[in-house]
Amino acid sequence: MWNKTRLLAFLCVLLLLSLQIISYQDKTQAGVLSTYELLYPKLVGEATFHPSPAIPPKGAPPLEPEPPFPRVTPTPMPAAVKGVYTTGWVAGTPSLFNRLLRFVDATEVNSLVIDIKDDTGTLSYQSSLPIVNVLGSWERKIPDVQILLQTLQQKKIYPIARLVLFKDPYLAEKRPELALKQKNGEIWRDHRGLAWVDPHSREVWDYNIQIAKEAIKMGFPEVQFDYVRFASDGDLRNCVYPYADGRAKEDVIKDFLLYAQEELKPLGAVVSADVFGLACSAPDDMFIGQQLEKIAEAVPVISPMVYPSHYAKGSYGLSNPDLKPYETVLRSLQDAKLRLTDYPVTLRPWLQDFSLGSSYGPAQIEAQIQAVYDAGIEEWIFWNPSSRYSTDKYLTKSNNTNGGGGGHATPYENEELLLPAAQGYTPKEEKAPTLPVKNREEAPKDYRHLPN
Repeated sequence: MWNKTRLLAFLCVLLLLSLQIISYQDKTQAGVLSTYELLYPKLVGEATFHPSPAIPPKGAPPLEPEPPFPRVTPTPMPAAVKGVYTTGWVAGTPSLFNRLLRFVDATEVNSLVIDIKDDTGTLSYQSSLPIVNVLGSWERKIPDVQILLQTLQQKKIYPIARLVLFKDPYLAEKRPELALKQKNGEIWRDHRGLAWVDPHSREVWDYNIQIAKEAIKMGFPEVQFDYVRFASDGDLRNCVYPYADGRAKEDVIKDFLLYAQEELKPLGAVVSADVFGLACSAPDDMFIGQQLEKIAEAVPVISPMVYPSHYAKGSYGLSNPDLKPYETVLRSLQDAKLRLTDYPVTLRPWLQDFSLGSSYGPAQIEAQIQAVYDAGIEEWIFWNPSSRYSTDKYLTKSNNTNGGGGGHATPYENEELLLPAAQGYTPKEEKAPTLPVKNREEAPKDYRHLPN
């Protein structure tokens, strides 16, 4: 009788576990798992779903989820990357993205830098990472990453995943213990009222590394980290870093990039980092952790943002650097080249395709590109915050000589769509940018006027 009782109890336990696993799978597919269920999978069917190690409870196993979609074979890196930036909204809106593809078809551009996580802290696609779904830190800006990457592969366009790091107001608000603090313990905010997360925090590192890994597993061959720095605009005297451990800021940034390289390089990906244009000439870290040589020790590609409009009057002896795009870009990159002679690193500068003060047209675009080539650099990427690029500003593919000159492309009109809309998806209108430029933080005052 006792054996029958044990057998009956055992069968009941099996039945309950089966029902629990089925319920877990259903809720996983529906995206309604609780934080408890996500962080403690052993209680609810670990074999069917693995949590992200990003921001787990202490002692949780470092398991990684596989994306629920097949990986697109990465597009090979061109001999010289020549790219432009696109927002997640543009990348996910067929009419806008097709216009961008036609621009690439017509010009010497061969690469696109695509937001996968922007400076709002939200991902541009529906992630499979449990922690992202717990936080709700994604928007369906790009409805089908597979279609996007397959289209770029077919057109031989090199995709770069842009991932904004420590300017992450979404994570800071959802996980305030990871945010920068005021001395009174409240969340610190910059001049625009935005919260940042602490670059010292290993949890913040792992959160972003998991997003980078997911992008690579989807088929992005390169991850470009932006805002890989400490906060610069706001009341820094009242700013407290809760996870500070005595390391210098430049060492924290270098250590993160070394960690990223260690984690991502085995997946076959290139790791690159954006830095202030002033980092090319400033001898130290400018109080934001960006010291050029230390970053060069950690990553193979550095992209200094040498936008002429971002240099203060008097920089490099120029009364108005914005009016001298060739001279400003050339001087910045010459300084960087000289400092990095002994480092096996590629310089791929961000250039300016927007107007701020001065009007930037074909002549200014060509002047910046010529400065890049005259500095002995072959690669470049252009920033326009709305991802609107005019074909008449850029050289056609047939006229690309890496020395300036040549003909300009003719704008396309009434072309057929190149990228199909995802089934059942109604494209959203492109969001207007909140700022007219990229990384418009005020430069540290000590470096607003660089010596000749």
